[in-house]
Amino acid sequence: MNAAVFVSLGPLVVIAVTVVVLLIAIAIHRSHRLTVVLTLAGLTIAILLLRTATPTSPGGTALLALDGYARFYTGLILAATAAVTLLSVGYLEQIADQRDEYYVLLLLAALGSLVLVSATHFASFFLGLELLSVSLYALIAYSRTGEQSIEAGIKYLVLAATSAAFLLFGMALVYAELGTLAFAGLGAPPAPLIGLAGIGLIIVGFGFKLALVPFHLWTPDVYQGAPAPVTAFVATVSKGAMFALLVRYFSVVGLRSHHALVIVFTLLAIASMIGGNLLALLQSNVKRLLAYSSIAHLGYLLVAFLASGALAATAVTFYLVAYFVTTLGAFGVITVLSTGEREAENLDDYRGLLVRRPWLAALFTAMLLSLAGIPLTAGFVGKFYLTVAAGGAALWPLLVVMMVASGVGIFYYLRVIVAMFTAPYPDATDDVGTAAVPLAAGVTLAALTVLLVWFGLYPGPLIALIRSAVAAAA
Repeated sequence: MNAAVFVSLGPLVVIAVTVVVLLIAIAIHRSHRLTVVLTLAGLTIAILLLRTATPTSPGGTALLALDGYARFYTGLILAATAAVTLLSVGYLEQIADQRDEYYVLLLLAALGSLVLVSATHFASFFLGLELLSVSLYALIAYSRTGEQSIEAGIKYLVLAATSAAFLLFGMALVYAELGTLAFAGLGAPPAPLIGLAGIGLIIVGFGFKLALVPFHLWTPDVYQGAPAPVTAFVATVSKGAMFALLVRYFSVVGLRSHHALVIVFTLLAIASMIGGNLLALLQSNVKRLLAYSSIAHLGYLLVAFLASGALAATAVTFYLVAYFVTTLGAFGVITVLSTGEREAENLDDYRGLLVRRPWLAALFTAMLLSLAGIPLTAGFVGKFYLTVAAGGAALWPLLVVMMVASGVGIFYYLRVIVAMFTAPYPDATDDVGTAAVPLAAGVTLAALTVLLVWFGLYPGPLIALIRSAVAAAA
């Protein structure tokens, strides 16, 4: 390993070292403030190292790509993890249980995600996935006093273990056919019964982690049962890392050259867009509503993914950035409104929020409008690029489904917005939204709102950065 490769691995090394430092600090003296400072320091140093790293070819290491594509997603994951950390500070202050281990688990999950976005080998793929998944088991069930949290953790554990079995069996079949575990050797056409069966099983594993229909059944229960900041992490970092890996993997396999794979992903996209939006219409729980909404958004991403090529990779990456900002903001509002006793998850909890917390109501409205793809938001620009990529590949049936599904989605986002602008019930005695907003969370939400509007009005610099980054994976 030469010096350039070692420097490029710097962000992963720093996060791993930070985990060890946190464990030592917790063993010596428990201090929530010190743990937060060390966590943010490690994330900051890792982000700064990205500026000094020299991108190498995907063959820079045997297991990891150290190219511009990996560096971009590494920065995105680190920034999102920092945002979740800041949103978690005030939330955890209301929990009497041990708080410090939460940040160790969060960094380990982030490290697993970093391995995923750089993976070019089935070994690193599986190691990153398991590091992410095992950390999420504990994070989802972290509020041990809540029955829903324990239930959500167990459901995720069982289903994630099952999907891992599908992945391993699929990898074994692909290896039996092609004799390699490196992505670079997967370009040869697979045999009808062995290679395609292996890729099919791998798609099942991807489908579970991305919560695509029909592998989505865990999503609403986990989103509802997990602590709000953990839900934000699952909805953004976990899914974003898997989708980044999906783009890299199937760019090597050659998605468009395999008609059977195109049909499979087309069906997954249609089912996710229709199923996610229709099921969201039935929800009065905001966390479950956003869970089904995330299923629909992953369906939108699959539309551009099917287009393939540089434009499609750019569209997918920009949409993921917009989705990260918007989803972190939406769940950030839920986090600051939640208390140690219960989550602010029911639709009635948001009635009259405009009166109690005008700026939070305005911020949440902006996030929901971005998810709906309304102009002047990052979500609108993201959907525009998805449409352009799909149109360029002549995916007209998928475009029609996406437009109709997006129109349906506007309705349930407006339900939440209308509730916030509606007077509370006369007999309402709940105090949701009356507590002071923690400073760290308030600053984070303000920054996310600025990014939401900035990317909606002036997306040019970000798009230029994305184009240069995705060239390696297009």
